Amino acid sequence: MNDLARSRFFVLQAIRLSGVVLGILGLAVLSGRIELPRIAGALMVVVGVIDAFIAPAILARRWKSRAP
Repeated sequence: MNDLARSRFFVLQAIRLSGVVLGILGLAVLSGRIELPRIAGALMVVVGVIDAFIAPAILARRWKSRAP
């Protein structure tokens, strides 16, 4: 595995992890464990799902279409 592939792999994993963490925080807000407005929790969950599932796929597709 070359350095470019390794760094891209870690970037994708970091994006996924941040999305999962954001989603969990949003669920904590929605359950009342964290005192924030419910709309903030709902937005955190939505953005977390996008970060965890959709953003890595889009980024990988953009990287694949360009030759380094």
